[in-house]
Amino acid sequence: MNWLPAEELRLGVVTSRKVGSAVVRSRARRLLREVFRQHQHEVSEPVSMVLVARQSITRSGLESVRRDYLRALARARLRKDPPTEPPPQS
Repeated sequence: MNWLPAEELRLGVVTSRKVGSAVVRSRARRLLREVFRQHQHEVSEPVSMVLVARQSITRSGLESVRRDYLRALARARLRKDPPTEPPPQS
């Protein structure tokens, strides 16, 4: 994942021919865009983000891609802290 500060959150997806056929590259882009869509509220600041699909994505499912994406966000320190639940009131 590559990113730069921006005025709004944006996503770019890059898939090389090394990833596979057009069908495989399209599936990889769909997986990456879907994970981004589901977790865009967890990005701590507006950035322009570029996700680069690697060949390993061809053997991955949505959960595996999600795990990798969230790990990359955390490594880049772009992931918001998870919300804490208030203590129960008596």
